[in-house]
Amino acid sequence: MDFDGVDRIDGADVAATLRTDPAGLSPREAESVVGVLLGDAVYSEPFCAWMPTWYELAVVPLARVLERRLRTIAREVAAATGVVVTAPRLSRPRDTLVAGRSPLAGVSGFRERFVLAAAVTHVEWFGHAAAADGIDVPAALLDRTRRETLAYYAGIRPTLSPRVRRFQHLLFSDDDWVRDVDAAYGLDSWLFALWARLLGAERRRLA
Repeated sequence: MDFDGVDRIDGADVAATLRTDPAGLSPREAESVVGVLLGDAVYSEPFCAWMPTWYELAVVPLARVLERRLRTIAREVAAATGVVVTAPRLSRPRDTLVAGRSPLAGVSGFRERFVLAAAVTHVEWFGHAAAADGIDVPAALLDRTRRETLAYYAGIRPTLSPRVRRFQHLLFSDDDWVRDVDAAYGLDSWLFALWARLLGAERRRLA
């Protein structure tokens, strides 16, 4: 997307420092690490609020365990480096209206709800994480992307504008991240495989 600031953080250097001495992170690096950890910590429960009740009931208990762990690590890094970072507040359906009604009103089926949930929360998570990384993402683009995304996936808007479509196409590339996490931890998870399949299918559709 040609955003400014994408090279302000060297991910490989940050990872190496985290493994050896988190206190050695610069304030900019520490803000990046803590910001992304907190963004990940609070991501799952709002995402589940967009999903069918059976999915929410199945996933939220595990999500809360993960949130506690990530918040603990974030606090440890923040304490070691003296930075202060707040967690984002991600949208839930009850907070959102599209054309005067719930964005879920015109959505049926697991895949459709999953894609809507991913499309909305991706944008909000990325805005938070990019700010923590020092990446200059125009606020107007984030706002327009969120508005168009909600209307499009709720069935109100027929298309996404070209720049928003490209942005969402890139955001949906986290199917690779899901596969990498599954492989790195040896999970062989059917749930991760489902996530990757749905995310990848939507990324290809938006290409």
